[in-house]
Amino acid sequence: MGEAKRRSSQGLPPKTPKRSGDEERINAWLPLNRRQADQFVSITTRGAWIGIAALAVFWITVRFIGPAAGWWTLADG
Repeated sequence: MGEAKRRSSQGLPPKTPKRSGDEERINAWLPLNRRQADQFVSITTRGAWIGIAALAVFWITVRFIGPAAGWWTLADG
């Protein structure tokens, strides 16, 4: 017996296929599903590493490159 016949014989409604956007939400009140939450973590982690790299480049420029090029002098040295 097929699934559709079994469901109709038991008085169950027909099975509706899931749409591609219907994924399980993290919380009912939060409009994010698991894939979106993972994507958010990935993007913010990448952004944090970009910020750390930018800070390191800025520090190297201020501490070493600027004084070596004669752009400015350091107050402590």
